[in-house]
Amino acid sequence: MKNLFFYGTLRHVPLLEIVLGRAARDIEFTPEHLDDHAALAVAEGPFPCVVTRAGAVTNGLLVKGLSDTDIARLDFYEGSFAYDLRDVTLAGGQSAQVYFPAPGVWTTGDPWDLAEWETDWAALSCFAAREVMDYFGKYTVEQVAKMFPMIRTRAAAMVNAAQSKHGAGTLHGAIDVQRIDRAYTNYFALNEYQLRHERFDGTMSGVLERAVFVASDAALVLPYDPLRDRVMVVEQVRMGPIARGDRSVWQFEPIAGRVDPGETPQQAAHREAAEEAGITLQSLAPVAEVYASPGDSTEFFYIYVGLADLPDKATGVGGLETEDEDIRSHLMSFDDLMAMVDTQQAANAPLVMAAYWLARHRDRLRLVPPKATPNIT
Repeated sequence: MKNLFFYGTLRHVPLLEIVLGRAARDIEFTPEHLDDHAALAVAEGPFPCVVTRAGAVTNGLLVKGLSDTDIARLDFYEGSFAYDLRDVTLAGGQSAQVYFPAPGVWTTGDPWDLAEWETDWAALSCFAAREVMDYFGKYTVEQVAKMFPMIRTRAAAMVNAAQSKHGAGTLHGAIDVQRIDRAYTNYFALNEYQLRHERFDGTMSGVLERAVFVASDAALVLPYDPLRDRVMVVEQVRMGPIARGDRSVWQFEPIAGRVDPGETPQQAAHREAAEEAGITLQSLAPVAEVYASPGDSTEFFYIYVGLADLPDKATGVGGLETEDEDIRSHLMSFDDLMAMVDTQQAANAPLVMAAYWLARHRDRLRLVPPKATPNIT
């Protein structure tokens, strides 16, 4: 049995329960503090690390009587962040071990604040921890560390899902999830479910077997210049058409990208416009918040029309080399956009949706200078 001192996110008891795989009532913990050490925020992520600092005091939890299995689960979780255990003596004289970061891995900043973290990041971190701990005994720490950015992005989508606007007038019935198996995971993931659900007559269905593609939330924006009455679309090769055997695998579409953890969909739209097309959006008009394919995918779209200055020189080839992006931008008149949509030459659903939204609101947008357009964020 071992005693550990937690100074960071594992002071949040729901997260500690997930990592240890057991309820708080079965865990023996008491408040304690560690002298001559400081818990500092890490610039690369919403978590702290502890450093030696004379005169500083780090508050935390002393967790006693941890089993070998507990330590193995903790090592698996903390190992993904490049942390290792070291012996310390706490202010009360109790010996314990603490997870210290490997040298040179993280960039430290200001003192870390647990209450602030709980407000901004606790829910996301708990969702991410559930996925991480599902891999305990299945993947190595190194494999999980490689997948962790997308694990956090999937967790962010689950936080966003709790704030969805839709659902009025629909059945809010019982769902009985009996089993979830992760059939595949890497950049994306595939879950296999066994579940029952309430039927419209009030009875429960039989056990259903379903597969779900687990992706992230995405922000998509169609830039529109109301003065020149034209839009920008981007073009890139797409895996869906390749896998389907489509004769056209380069597709016209809006600017798009995933919503990163800690980022709003609006912030993602502005960021992606700069990364993919090198343009600055003046404002955003919300078009829709929709599932891409709710029958088999978690992928969720926040779609916008973005008002922008789009001169002739605005086009080019962009994208991030770090993400292997090769993206070409095009300008086209509103009339050419609608002709493409009306003749089924546009195969991208968000592009078609944004085009029809623009057709409905175009006259209003053209009446007011972009920065003063009402109902635009």
